[in-house]
Amino acid sequence: MASVLIRSTALAILMGLSLSVAAFDASSNRPVNLNDKGLVLDGYDPVSYFSGRPVQGNKDYSVSFEGGTYYFASKENMAKFKANASQFAPKFGGFCAMGVAKSKKLDSDPMAWRIVDGYLFVLQNKEVQKSWLVDVSSNLKVATGEWATIKNIAPKGL
Repeated sequence: MASVLIRSTALAILMGLSLSVAAFDASSNRPVNLNDKGLVLDGYDPVSYFSGRPVQGNKDYSVSFEGGTYYFASKENMAKFKANASQFAPKFGGFCAMGVAKSKKLDSDPMAWRIVDGYLFVLQNKEVQKSWLVDVSSNLKVATGEWATIKNIAPKGL
């Protein structure tokens, strides 16, 4: 059973890699996942995830943080982010948490996410999210170790 799960996870990640390379600049070594407009989370409000329902942000409420631009749904959410950006910004620069655990910087789907220990983690898609949720603790431990190594390496170099 475990080998089937591992193969399924690896296949999902590899399939996603081939699809997601066009979604972001695979030659960029920046530590944050941006769309073609320079937005993190495709413009979703990172603070809104903590209420359990992500919502699209508004360009009138925007903040630059660690090389990316974040949009917010309200002035209040923008203020919360400014007060504690490292708490609200997605971990691993908004790259897929499972991909990071596999030493890859993969694009993520803002609708495949989870709050763990008060931090936002995004994943490549709902299928990868299911695999990641099987053992969140171990996946996060591995990903945290890998992130230090791959953070400033371009996705195509991994």
